[in-house]
Amino acid sequence: MFAEERHSRIATLVVDEGRVSVTELSERFNITKETVRRDLALLEDAGVLRRVHGGAVSGANNSTSELSLNSRESQHQPEKARIAKAALAMIPDAGSIVLDAGTTTGHLAELLAHETRDDLVVITHAVPIAYAIAASSLHLELVGGRVRGLTSAAVGSHTIDRFNGYRPDIAFIGANGVHSTFGLSTPDPDEASVKTAIVRSARRVIAVVDASKLEQETLVGFASLTDIDTLVTDQEPPPALAAALADSDVEVVVA
Repeated sequence: MFAEERHSRIATLVVDEGRVSVTELSERFNITKETVRRDLALLEDAGVLRRVHGGAVSGANNSTSELSLNSRESQHQPEKARIAKAALAMIPDAGSIVLDAGTTTGHLAELLAHETRDDLVVITHAVPIAYAIAASSLHLELVGGRVRGLTSAAVGSHTIDRFNGYRPDIAFIGANGVHSTFGLSTPDPDEASVKTAIVRSARRVIAVVDASKLEQETLVGFASLTDIDTLVTDQEPPPALAAALADSDVEVVVA
């Protein structure tokens, strides 16, 4: 295989899978790891990908990149739907829950809106989630603040203060990255501050994160692995993350 063809295939793999490893590429193309690293360096110079420890990720996948809510809604829909269905089974008939902003929690809100749970209070700072819950028979507590257009979520000191005054039974939290050493992260500092407040407020924290975000890091960490009780995802975590989750006593549910 010519180098140009190999480079094209590597670029396609990064786009399709989000992340590739040096070991995987070495075995797939029957080349040395040194050759793989040279290939990745050339592709990084061309802006196709970004090298990380042990491999590479998409060039668009940097620590501050963040898609709009509408763009994210079209990605990994079947996986998010499975995660939401598994998370729905964890919601009690009575008590209180927080639904964090995000597309996976949005799927969960849509499912929950069709349930009859007269004694359940749903707390959220996400406008789309509030809209879905408001049309149901559930009790809704909407946390206000400055709304970020990109995510339709309230942020700022008022939002944080409100969450600091709650003690919900369960918080369903989203993340842009879940990493074995960096923990849970998101690109925006304001959103990270709100997520931290949510995590600290809840008696139990359930992270709902699709597999494309596993072992990924974005700019701002908002919780450690020890801060969450359960991770609901759609694939088994990579080995390093799986070990870190086990060490942190995090239950992993694969939907």
